[in-house]
Amino acid sequence: MGRAVIYCRVSTEEQAQNNLSLPSQRKTCLEWCQRNGYDVAQIFIEEGESAKTANRTQLKNLLKFCREKKDIEVVVVARLDRWARNANDHGNLRTVLAACGVTLRSATEAIDDTSTGKFMETVLSAVAQLDNDIRADRSVKGMKERLERGQWTFPPPLGYIAGKTHSGEKTLLHDSKRAPLVREAFEMYTEGIYSKQQVLRAVTLKGLRTKRGEKLSPQSFQQLLKKPVYAGWIAVPEWHIECRGSFEPLVSQSTFDRVQALLNGKAPAITPRLRSHPDFPLRHFVRCGVCNRPLTGSKSKGRNSYYAYYHCQNSNCRSRVSSSEFEKLFADYLRQLQPAPVYIALFKQVVLSAWESRQVQANSLHDAADEKVRDLKQRKRKLDEAYVYQHSLDVSTYQEMKAALVEELAIAEMEEREARLEELNVEAVLNFAEYVLSNAANLWTRCSHDQKQRFQKVLFPQGLSFANGIYRTAETCLMFNQLEEESEEKEGLVALPGIEPGF
Repeated sequence: MGRAVIYCRVSTEEQAQNNLSLPSQRKTCLEWCQRNGYDVAQIFIEEGESAKTANRTQLKNLLKFCREKKDIEVVVVARLDRWARNANDHGNLRTVLAACGVTLRSATEAIDDTSTGKFMETVLSAVAQLDNDIRADRSVKGMKERLERGQWTFPPPLGYIAGKTHSGEKTLLHDSKRAPLVREAFEMYTEGIYSKQQVLRAVTLKGLRTKRGEKLSPQSFQQLLKKPVYAGWIAVPEWHIECRGSFEPLVSQSTFDRVQALLNGKAPAITPRLRSHPDFPLRHFVRCGVCNRPLTGSKSKGRNSYYAYYHCQNSNCRSRVSSSEFEKLFADYLRQLQPAPVYIALFKQVVLSAWESRQVQANSLHDAADEKVRDLKQRKRKLDEAYVYQHSLDVSTYQEMKAALVEELAIAEMEEREARLEELNVEAVLNFAEYVLSNAANLWTRCSHDQKQRFQKVLFPQGLSFANGIYRTAETCLMFNQLEEESEEKEGLVALPGIEPGF
């Protein structure tokens, strides 16, 4: 007698079907083997696995068994769709079996090595794929319809859990453990003074973990910050779907927009350079005044200890200054730029006056935008009533008018958000700025390494140049630039080309 192996498989949704149950498949295959004179060497049973791909545990065991046992002649399945639902997978698996000297047989379908049998096998494998594709299309269509209604159909993202509404529909609910930490990550990053790595480190220390209990990788955290779902949006670009979700957002729209602006470089961020070194806060920030290359820092070994230096990376440039002298000159340069108190007082008055004026203007614009939004919402409500209750509009007219109103309403709501000024105690901010500018040198000296880098980036957005013991810059921060007194002592500031210096 020839020897055979039997392969049975059910997917989860098909287990309840009697004609595809495991006992039924097993019985059918055993009867076929008995009728055709085959001795069954082993039966491989795959429970709850999909036949869309060949990535199945028992199938792999079967192929290994056939490769090691040289006397296996056939693999028997109840139906070809139990073997594979993809024509390519079917062909590839048949090739693997053929390499082992094994052929495939169906207990309920007429396939064999004749021309007609091979043709029937090709047709049946194509029918299995067609059936699978139809199911996939139906599933995708259903997913699209639910997404367009604002229902989330994918696995819940970090910070959410799956739940149901009062009407029994699936929705997203806030995860009591992770949602506060995800929200804190967004809000912390909006401040613009922390890098993504620092935010991730902070929320990780507070216990943020994936659903598998693992720490988030920097790449996963980057993707998390970009997901519109946290602002309450469902966005599936490949299906051209973008709509409001029926679930509660984790963060406000303004917070999400601010994070995207920072991620895309469209908003200023004061974060330390990744290539920084705690012993050289000015490294890569100051450029050589001769060749314009960034200065680096390193230590040279002396007889008894190491000595730190800042120096140019250009071998033809011999700029080299001890780190203590280099940083002392920088602190002296900060003192040189310190504005006079009278200019700071004047500046505070001007800013407060301008801010109050801007608030009045912003409030006026916001009120107008808010009124426009209310008007559009009322018009949309009346349009719905005219169609649903009064039956005074046909379907095409209603849909056309509603689409135009929805578009106009979306723009109006965006204008309303943009017109709103954030609440800000400007006077307190100016008082703090006055303290910082009046004590810039001492503050920089006492700061930590990361704080030094943020501070110097604020004061000198374009960095500094250094040559012959003198610091120079083309641009300082707004307060230094506008409040400096005209004096010969501050000739270290270089005028930008085409711009005359002056107050």
